[in-house]
Amino acid sequence: MKKAKSIQVCGTGSGVGKSVVACALCRIFLEDGLSVAPFKSQNMALNSFVTEDGGEIARAQAIQAYACQLKPTTDMNPILIKPSSDTFAQIIMQGKPVGNMSVYQYKEYKKLVYVKVKESLRRLQNKYEVVVIEGAGSPAEINLKKHDLANLRIAALAKAPVILVGDIDKGGVFASLVGTLQLLDEKERSMIKGFIINKFRGDQRLLRPGIRFLEKYTGIKVLGILPYFLDIRVPEEDSLPPQANKKPISNKTIKISVIYLPHISNFTDFDALQNEGDVRLNFVRNCEDLENPDIIIIPGSKNTIGDLSYLKKCGLADKIVSFLRQPHGPVLVGLCGGYQMLGRVIRDHKNIESKQREIAGLGILPIVTEMRPKKILTQVEARHLPSGKEITGFEIHHGRTRYCGKVKPLFRVSHIKVRAKQEYDGIASADGRCWGTYIHGVFDCDGFRRHFLNGIRSKKGWPALTKTEKYNAGGDITKLAKLVRANLDMDTLYKIMGIRRHN
Repeated sequence: MKKAKSIQVCGTGSGVGKSVVACALCRIFLEDGLSVAPFKSQNMALNSFVTEDGGEIARAQAIQAYACQLKPTTDMNPILIKPSSDTFAQIIMQGKPVGNMSVYQYKEYKKLVYVKVKESLRRLQNKYEVVVIEGAGSPAEINLKKHDLANLRIAALAKAPVILVGDIDKGGVFASLVGTLQLLDEKERSMIKGFIINKFRGDQRLLRPGIRFLEKYTGIKVLGILPYFLDIRVPEEDSLPPQANKKPISNKTIKISVIYLPHISNFTDFDALQNEGDVRLNFVRNCEDLENPDIIIIPGSKNTIGDLSYLKKCGLADKIVSFLRQPHGPVLVGLCGGYQMLGRVIRDHKNIESKQREIAGLGILPIVTEMRPKKILTQVEARHLPSGKEITGFEIHHGRTRYCGKVKPLFRVSHIKVRAKQEYDGIASADGRCWGTYIHGVFDCDGFRRHFLNGIRSKKGWPALTKTEKYNAGGDITKLAKLVRANLDMDTLYKIMGIRRHN
């Protein structure tokens, strides 16, 4: 069987738009009649997704799979690194955790990792006509090149030409592009076949002198200049912190504060909330930023005990609890690790996430959590018992949470793939002002999200909204592909890849 053609999207650094460009190319190739799949050999990210067969991959590759109209698989991101501290991370290999490792422990493990990366890449190449490969960070990190598992070594393995993306909005894009080339050896430089300048604001004619110099100096063509945009919501570099919401506050705006934990995971859980017209959502790091919200959300965490300790030390824990004592204070929501924090105690006696073996929770919900070695990874379908709203999402956690005494669970899980059936999830306080769940993606469900927000509106004496903003990442991907196609020399890109363009 003839192997797929490939293209690798590398960048001059993190946050320049590799994920976005790769996502757009996935959809463009699909629209042009090619079967296409995404691939990122190694991703360091705390935004993850659970595949249908119970494997864990980076959310960026799951979004790229949707761009290809495919179900995400672990071959699309065979190695996921989830930092749990400054020096240790959990290593996920082909969807399953294989242990917590230091940088040097992982370095010794890389021979086996490389074998798994090759296996996944070959399977994709044998199944699809095109594989869009995303790099990581920069290919010119001279301290890491020898052990590189994400950039030019993978491009060579896939026989993929490389496109280098630079971010002009950061400033210094020409120096970044040229400097990256200068730090590559001759063989590596020969792999770079085109440049993309990303996030440009203004009249492109102003760039012409710089483009002429860049192409003459390097001998490499600029394939496109992509405009800066704000109206397309596609997750970018998934290791970067979320940006502040600049939406203005009206007299009927629901203010949501998400606590930005040191080891926050799956902050994309809140994209659908940010998309709502009557919501202003911000991430807060300290007590000063937490000013009179209508909703406080404690998100997921890769180090729940460590992050709860942080909340206590910085005063956020006390401030959150004090808000709940106010008769007309905010609603408090905990997701996954945040749900665990709302309980009475969290135990990690086997040091699965933290060196600290036990910590008292915020004591708001009657639950106790114990960390266990086997990680729960599963997609779920469930019913919100108070409203009857159907939801879908996924669970991804080491914790096992049990109820203390008679409680009313929040969700009835009607179908769980991969693992044994579980009947209930989550819990709410007696007054309903605090609730938690393990289900990631709960706010992606349009009916439940609007029900939740209308509850806040009712509490404030505002009329309910009958319409909700449809959360449709597919629509944004289509808009993104149209924008990139209009600003990219696709004819030259196809020639670089050795593909005769479909008409």
